[in-house]
Amino acid sequence: MAKAHYAIVADIGGTNARFSRVNLQDLSLDQVQVYRCADFATLADALQHYRLEQQLQTLTDVAIAIACPVQGDQVQMTNFHWQFSIRAMQQQLELSSLLVMNDFTAVAMSLPVVQAECVQIGGGCAQPNQPMAVLGAGTGLGVGHLLPLAEQGYLPLPGEGGHVDWAPTNPQEWAIYQFLSARYGHVSPERLLSGPGLEDLYLALADYQQKSVQPLSAAAISEQAMAASNPLASETIAQFFASLGSIAGNLALTLSTTGGVFIGGGIVPKLLPLLEQSEFRSRFEQKGRFTAFNQAIPTYVITAEQPGLTGAALYLKQTITQPTQGE
Repeated sequence: MAKAHYAIVADIGGTNARFSRVNLQDLSLDQVQVYRCADFATLADALQHYRLEQQLQTLTDVAIAIACPVQGDQVQMTNFHWQFSIRAMQQQLELSSLLVMNDFTAVAMSLPVVQAECVQIGGGCAQPNQPMAVLGAGTGLGVGHLLPLAEQGYLPLPGEGGHVDWAPTNPQEWAIYQFLSARYGHVSPERLLSGPGLEDLYLALADYQQKSVQPLSAAAISEQAMAASNPLASETIAQFFASLGSIAGNLALTLSTTGGVFIGGGIVPKLLPLLEQSEFRSRFEQKGRFTAFNQAIPTYVITAEQPGLTGAALYLKQTITQPTQGE
């Protein structure tokens, strides 16, 4: 049996920072800890706190998935104030290797491992060894793709698809667009398909229906929709899933992801019963002359607990094994 090779992996969002030890031989995770980003001045402080708290100072291979673009040495988060130099952090913490990737690059890398922990929504059948797409709503809207490379493993394609233009498709969505445009200027899918987006979507629908309401948190909207105790909350979640289906269908067309489209993030898995009753799948398929094309592509919800950590671990393992491949 091969000797265990332990490393540290992290999944850094706009609100929480998740850390874990991983055995790179079998990608098993343990010593998982979740911290509030706001409790630390820097990412290096959070990582060092985890190493000391868990007595992992001897582990010097680290992979970090983070919610922002990763292009070069300087990294600056989109929805939080942390920024850092990869090179300087590696030197500061005396790490042998430090691999930093976009958080949905990591989620995309997790797909070969977490497929068994997914729930299929609607029809379609995944084709083996074909491109896959992933998107997920949480603090923001993450998007990524994954290309199988035969014997060479996988190539994740990071991107910022959550920040493209959002296109309304009916009168209600046009009213939502106008509401959000007046507030933000540019209206991207992330302005609807995220925690803050849910809160704005609730107010936009109230405005469209000429209702006077108090703002609600994303958690309250979700809870009231699940309980069917607030019709406007239910309509907000219904619109959320309809728009999510349209964006997921666009991703499927962009790269012909016949390996499947996967939904992650913190919001959707908690609302599975409402997703299955929604227009998500029909909007995914409604692509005019390419409706039949999308009907053949399956859609899944990732129910695995830590896909970001798992994907970061697989990417680190692949990079250490094949050091010429990197992000």
